[in-house]
Amino acid sequence: MSAVESEHDAVRSIEAGAAPARFARGWHCLGLAEKFRDGTPHSVRAFGQKLVVFRGGDGALHVLDAYCRHMGGDLSQGTVKGDEVACPFHDWRWGGDGRCKQIPYSRRVPLRARTSSWPTLDQDGMLFVWNDPEGNPPPADVTIPRIEGATSDEWTDWVWYETVVDANCREVVDNVVDMAHFFYVHYSFPTYFKNVFEGHTATQYMHGTGRPDARPQEQDGRPKTTGSVSVATYHGPSFMVDDLTYQYDTGDVKSVLINCHYPVSTDRFVLQYGIIVKHTETMAADEADRMARGMAEFIKLGFEQDIQIWRNKTRIDNPLLCEEDGPVYQLRRWYEQFYVDADAVRPEMTDRFEFELDTTRPVEAWQREVDDNLARKAVAARNTAL
Repeated sequence: MSAVESEHDAVRSIEAGAAPARFARGWHCLGLAEKFRDGTPHSVRAFGQKLVVFRGGDGALHVLDAYCRHMGGDLSQGTVKGDEVACPFHDWRWGGDGRCKQIPYSRRVPLRARTSSWPTLDQDGMLFVWNDPEGNPPPADVTIPRIEGATSDEWTDWVWYETVVDANCREVVDNVVDMAHFFYVHYSFPTYFKNVFEGHTATQYMHGTGRPDARPQEQDGRPKTTGSVSVATYHGPSFMVDDLTYQYDTGDVKSVLINCHYPVSTDRFVLQYGIIVKHTETMAADEADRMARGMAEFIKLGFEQDIQIWRNKTRIDNPLLCEEDGPVYQLRRWYEQFYVDADAVRPEMTDRFEFELDTTRPVEAWQREVDDNLARKAVAARNTAL
């Protein structure tokens, strides 16, 4: 047997190193801001530790380490008093800047009475927190874009979901380049697929339709879907904004889908997703609200399908790819920039990279599968009717 034959006959082994021990540098969404505005401290487990989120008397939201630096009391079990959160153990009062402002039973506050305060961003109805293992503030050019419609009366309110997933965050981000899974897992039919990575953003452009062999029969009198156009961009390691247009026979419906997460630990994260829908001349506010709820339920089903995969798959650092699988390794190089020190970020992680996938072969294969499935369904329906 030749060396070439021996190499080709070798069994491919899975390589899987441990997940990064540090957590990604960047803005992370903790959820809708409104849930933190009730005047009580809230506990959030993120980045391998416990945080406390509270609203000060001026209405600003703050994030601190949860454990009091005095004797270790849990601030999330305390109370908000004015602009400070008070520890339930000895009533030490901590401000949003991380300084102890008052100890009611003491003449003075120790000079070193400081705790960690996390930079926050309260924007478009969502609360973001900045994480940086090096302790640096967010750079001016690393931002979360304002979202069209998030604060407009011409759009619906957020329909929002969150769930805990026992997996590493990278599993979510890999989907940016994974066209094929949309057909097999989500029962959609991609017809155009392109990726662009540049700086701290990674974008997926996708056109497609629903799979007619997998969706329920559309009822008479209701709009019929004809396709969708999606431009989904990760802004940093964990927050994706998807400008998503659904095309119906009655006209287009514009929506914005959020897909975001924050790590609880190296092998657990909180997945969140939400959607808003724009009103149209033919779709008033109440109808748009129903449309948003219906779309959110459909999207929820899709994420639940992803979660089922993530919970049962293994981590794989050397995926065996075919040419229609997309730029998986390039995406992972882009993603690596958030897990190294800022001065260790290499040009190959941030330089512009574009890849348009040739969909000719997948579309032909998938159309044959859809046609075969529809034919079998038709035969089964005729047999049932006999």
